[in-house]
Amino acid sequence: MRASVIQIAVNEDESVEARRRRVAATVREQAGADLVVLPELWTTGAFAYEEFGREAEPLEGPTYEAMAKAASDAGVWLHAGSIPERDPDGPLYNTSLVFSPSGDLAAAYRKIHRFGFDKGEAVLMGAGSELVTVRLPETTLGLSTCYDLRFPELYRGLVDAGAETLVVSAGWPERRRSHWTLLAQARAVENQSFLLACATAGTHAGVPQAGHSIVVDPWGEVLAQAGVGEEVLTVEFDPGKVAATREQFPALKDRMLGLQPPRRP
Repeated sequence: MRASVIQIAVNEDESVEARRRRVAATVREQAGADLVVLPELWTTGAFAYEEFGREAEPLEGPTYEAMAKAASDAGVWLHAGSIPERDPDGPLYNTSLVFSPSGDLAAAYRKIHRFGFDKGEAVLMGAGSELVTVRLPETTLGLSTCYDLRFPELYRGLVDAGAETLVVSAGWPERRRSHWTLLAQARAVENQSFLLACATAGTHAGVPQAGHSIVVDPWGEVLAQAGVGEEVLTVEFDPGKVAATREQFPALKDRMLGLQPPRRP
């Protein structure tokens, strides 16, 4: 399986419309890949809180349309990162979109864990409530977004739902880059899954971004990692390694907690 992880630079001197056109063109250049992944909130920047309301879109808004067309033109499965979604009947959401090679929407995931400690995203956006997986011909994806990476129970839930390849779309700050790499490897190892984590580059709202998008195999080996700037990270991996790893080292079968309610004395 071939994946292209597109680490987009989000800079304030480029309009959302111009960035949308540029990203769509970059997706089209990935024809021949099986899966393409974009980062979190690449239209606005994950820390540009004041832009969320102004740039929020309905689910089937301009980014949806541009990414659906790009996926269809390239003939790829496209995890189009996330957008600030405006629900007509509720709050804003940080919503990821996944498109099939025909350009149809295969899944939408509303970020469950909102970052900000009672500020920023944590108060400006609503929380999602559903785990989301997507079945591809080669593997089943488990979807997550940025701050979700710090909550291992989410990923265990995705694995229980059949996920074999975990996808993280993020806008991670440079000052906590060491956590980014550490947590990506940990989530891959403990869930015996491939993990594809796509982050933004550049600086937005005065916050330098970590970049360093990363692909990790079920044993925790880093198959590829980007640098700090805008970059397309292309990697080939064998999804069959997940089942082989889980059979060779059956740690998931030895779980004792979280599988059933505790017995009463």
